[in-house]
Amino acid sequence: MADITDIKAIMYTEKSIDLQEHGVIVVQTSPRMTKNGLKEVFKEFFGINPLKVNSMRVNGKVKRFKGIEGKRPDLKKFYVTLPEDAKIESLAV
Repeated sequence: MADITDIKAIMYTEKSIDLQEHGVIVVQTSPRMTKNGLKEVFKEFFGINPLKVNSMRVNGKVKRFKGIEGKRPDLKKFYVTLPEDAKIESLAV
């Protein structure tokens, strides 16, 4: 079962801010989150029933720092389409 703690962040990039004007928000989550789980979280915690949810998996990059290799964590991004009248006050830019 999905939990709100699986949501890591709301992404604020140029592309995501343009999408917010059209009612789409971009959510960064842990890799174990599913589309149905995210829909449940939005219904339970925000009281909003998303119209559409698209997901994208992002593998973490391998980076070097002072000759030591490290790996950034894997994550999932979700593009959540909200109804026209739905607004989340805490996400306002």
